[in-house]
Amino acid sequence: MASIKPPFTLESAKEKLKFAQAMWNTRDPSQVAKGYTADCTWRNRDSFIKGTEQIIGFLSKKWEKERSYRLRKELFCFQGDKIAVQFWYEYQDASDGMKWKRCYGLEDWTYDGAFDPDAFGLILRHKESGKMKKRMMSGNDLLLGKDGDGVGVPEEGIEGRWFVDGVNVDDVELMDKHY
Repeated sequence: MASIKPPFTLESAKEKLKFAQAMWNTRDPSQVAKGYTADCTWRNRDSFIKGTEQIIGFLSKKWEKERSYRLRKELFCFQGDKIAVQFWYEYQDASDGMKWKRCYGLEDWTYDGAFDPDAFGLILRHKESGKMKKRMMSGNDLLLGKDGDGVGVPEEGIEGRWFVDGVNVDDVELMDKHY
């Protein structure tokens, strides 16, 4: 999806994030890493990552731990070369007895081809690849079901899985309580 480059419109920002969602749902670190510049900078919770090799290593470890991973992203806002998204993903935590969890949070993305002013305040366009050069993520985890079994018990206020097998993540209705 490198053909979609800044400045973003509402349509192109949504298309860019849904492509990213589809790539992350493949759980293929090498494929996902192709969407980022070779020197891309990430902050993912408390991890600081730079470059393709570290991105691939980080994602490989992530998906070793986060099994049955299913992600949804929605547009929060955009401007110029930046996109911000809300996300939700569910997974079984291999480091915690395969308990079901949901991570939710925000990411802000900056793409190459930024509108940088030169010393005289003139706007310069850099070589554009349509790839992300910065990704900052903040997220929180929530245990799903009683003791992480993934089954909701609404009468007890216990959240269950949204992205059950066979459900398209984009078909799940998100309401105020999901934000």
